[in-house]
Amino acid sequence: MNLNLSFEDVQNGKPAVWYIYPQKNYTVSLDSVIVKSGKYSIAIEYIGDSAYFQPVTLILPDNYEGKSITLSGYIKTENVTEGYAGLWMRIDPQIAFDNMQQTGITGTTNWKKYEITLAMNPAKTQQIVFGGLLVGKGKMWLDDLQITIDGKEIKYAKPYEKERLPAEKDKEFDSGSNIVFPPLDNQKINDLELLGRIWGFLKYHHPAVAIGDYNWDYELFRILPEYLKITDNTKRDEFILRWIEKYGEIPECKTCKETPAGALLKPDLSWIDNGNMSQKLKEKLKEIYKNRYQGTHFYIDAVQNVRNPVFTNENPYPNMPYPDAGFRLLTLYRYWNMIQYFYPNKYLTDKNWNTILKEYIPEFVLAGTQLDYELTSLKLIGEVDDSHAFLLNENKIHSLRGDWIAPIQVRFIENKLVVTKCYNPDLRGTTGLKDGDIITYFNGKTIEAIVDSLKEYYPASNEAAKMRDIANYILCSDSETAQISYNSFNQLKQKELTLINRSDLISYMNRKDTGLCYKLLNDDIGYITLKTIKEKDIDNIKTNFKNTKGIIIDIRNYPSAFVPFSLGTYFVSKNTPFVKFTTGNPDNPGEFMFTSPLEILKSEETYPGKLVVLVNEETQSQAEYTAMAFRAGDNTTIVGSQTAGADGNVSEIVFPGGLKTVISGIGVYYPDGRETQRVGIIPDIAVKPTIKGIREGRDEVLEKAIEIINSNK
Repeated sequence: MNLNLSFEDVQNGKPAVWYIYPQKNYTVSLDSVIVKSGKYSIAIEYIGDSAYFQPVTLILPDNYEGKSITLSGYIKTENVTEGYAGLWMRIDPQIAFDNMQQTGITGTTNWKKYEITLAMNPAKTQQIVFGGLLVGKGKMWLDDLQITIDGKEIKYAKPYEKERLPAEKDKEFDSGSNIVFPPLDNQKINDLELLGRIWGFLKYHHPAVAIGDYNWDYELFRILPEYLKITDNTKRDEFILRWIEKYGEIPECKTCKETPAGALLKPDLSWIDNGNMSQKLKEKLKEIYKNRYQGTHFYIDAVQNVRNPVFTNENPYPNMPYPDAGFRLLTLYRYWNMIQYFYPNKYLTDKNWNTILKEYIPEFVLAGTQLDYELTSLKLIGEVDDSHAFLLNENKIHSLRGDWIAPIQVRFIENKLVVTKCYNPDLRGTTGLKDGDIITYFNGKTIEAIVDSLKEYYPASNEAAKMRDIANYILCSDSETAQISYNSFNQLKQKELTLINRSDLISYMNRKDTGLCYKLLNDDIGYITLKTIKEKDIDNIKTNFKNTKGIIIDIRNYPSAFVPFSLGTYFVSKNTPFVKFTTGNPDNPGEFMFTSPLEILKSEETYPGKLVVLVNEETQSQAEYTAMAFRAGDNTTIVGSQTAGADGNVSEIVFPGGLKTVISGIGVYYPDGRETQRVGIIPDIAVKPTIKGIREGRDEVLEKAIEIINSNK
């Protein structure tokens, strides 16, 4: 086993077995001059004008037995800024990850040994990936890596031997489903709706499916051709019963429990009782539910401790970017049933989820191009009304938007699309636009018309998050220039705007800000931005701000460190509950129970002054959770506007065609049961930016926070 951990094995000028894909603005090369030992090291260098990150990657050839795996190696750096250099390692799927984000190397340093360690779970591991990483600007060298498992070199580690199940051996439809659909009249759509419900019900309840005896995707393709020929409900139900009987008798379940009376959500089996199907079929489905599978399941699991769902053994079929009609129907069946049984916020969607399956059957079956398929998938994802639920790995949608984008940040303020800053200050003079200018037309279309055409393709928990996301992409084009009309300080103007490549913008937006996260305002008010906070800053914050009359914590961003507990304790004088969750139960799909509330624990000292927390639509997920923790403080006021309404750990879902999405995997509530999903964090005092304030260069939300602290109330 040659892992080439010291980069001495070179093929075609590159280190053998390593995956190296240079990102724009970076180079990756072998260095024969600056080495820790041997002939070569790997050098990663930033050479561009907008920083992002550059990894080098190696995939272990096997999964291994063991409790922990450690990656160590030597790193040397030169002028690393706006980010860090480090090691990284990941165990898939979603088992463990570390990229030294909190302990990364900055500045100029000589060779030094670093290491990271992850807990292993061989039974669930699909692959182990690791390497080196440069985030931001500068240069790093990497050399003499070592992998150990339970303290022993990996060459002595024993590969984990897992017997392949029948579901994993079934390859019959790898190249296509071969399904041809007849015209979709109402009867056929109803039949396909019933099949989709029963297919998903069996997937998560039937013991023969749960233990991995059958590739459930391909079992669908085996029955569909004959099922599609049936035109009589009686024959349809008889066919489904014969299909279920194929998988054997259902053993009695002696450990199945009734859904607790206190469950927030209970399994929805009303479709069985109310469905247009024979009594015999209804009884068979109820028998399966009563004796549903318990234990380790082939298709569903839950993250340890957190308990958000993990959708296991789902093939993304990446080699078919435009899946055939059978696989497109599989996309709908797969996603609809995942939401039906394992989405904690299903009851909060605008549409009744029970109506979605039937509605989308013709849209997926008749999607005539890859673009149609991607757009239909994106619309379906939007039906869960979750700001976490975007579409990854899109291809044609990316092309549809265009590769060019305006170099300015815009936001919807007072229902107008307003320029708030230039992403790259060096380009400000070239745009001819000022902060506070209102864009009214883009390439001949009104902003209102563009928004109306985009809304269904931007999944979001609430309107604030939807408009935030639309603003990020609304000024995209397939050419390097665009015609705009705008209102500049009450003067109507037009101009040709030069755009920048979207990849350059993404690099600029994702650059790492290394500025100090705290400062004094007016000598007696402390200000903290969580955008750049580090754990090591917290003691300094307490020391520097202990005599101030108030502290402002700005969470109009995504926190760079997890501080709800480490910093939250500073603001409570007693142990204070601040959050509770609902989690699903793979042994009873559709059941969601509340956990006990989590508390912010009192520390040795409590800050005596006022705390004001700033939030807006940029406050999402961990940021919202952190705001909840600070809200538990003795003297906290939250100021700003509605947040994104998507809290809690996320769960990944893959679609045929290599598409990916995520959902909020647990329900997040205040201790009294008030929801945060979709609602977000509602400010105690609502303040939104105004066009006038933007034009005057003011931060009106921050001004209100200062006013609150300076008041005697």
